[in-house]
Amino acid sequence: MYQWFWSLLPGPTPVRAILALILLAGVFLLLMEVVFPWVSAQMPYSDVTV
Repeated sequence: MYQWFWSLLPGPTPVRAILALILLAGVFLLLMEVVFPWVSAQMPYSDVTV
């Protein structure tokens, strides 16, 4: 799978490495800013009363 992903990226090896890091950072930010907060709001244990 990683070989397939690596072959899709354009350019020589240093450019591919930079692009891969940018894509990973983008996925990380998307998960942290959009996906995880939405999932957290859907969880049944978000209303805790003691």
